[in-house]
Amino acid sequence: MPTTAVDPLALDRQVCFALVTTARQIVAVYTPVLEPLGLTHPQYLVMLALWQSSPRRVRDLADTLHLEPATLSPLLKRLESAGLLDRRRDPDDDRALAVSLTPAGVALRERAIAVPGQIMERLGVGVAELERTRDALNVLLEAAERVPA
Repeated sequence: MPTTAVDPLALDRQVCFALVTTARQIVAVYTPVLEPLGLTHPQYLVMLALWQSSPRRVRDLADTLHLEPATLSPLLKRLESAGLLDRRRDPDDDRALAVSLTPAGVALRERAIAVPGQIMERLGVGVAELERTRDALNVLLEAAERVPA
């Protein structure tokens, strides 16, 4: 019987390809759900972090979201223009910028509470499967963060 060797460079065997294509498709699923809230997916992630804890220093927020402050800054500027947050100097450290939700930003959480359920419905995947997937991805993230730059 001939043996078929597995090609280690086959595209469909690459974790990086599966992650990137899945991420792109998942963000596309979120887009129409977030549109009525006036949020893009990256803005939604910022709001999730702020709904969890506000005010926050920009550096802390960037670390939480795994973003560079320079990448986060335009997102914050757009959310501030939309009236959802304020950016001010941190009273404890003039060098640091603090971000806090406005009343409109706090109120938006009530509308956003329906987003996870809408996403599960659109995907046709249950909570348990999504939690297993999230946990597996977090294991990969932690492993990747341990790799020296």
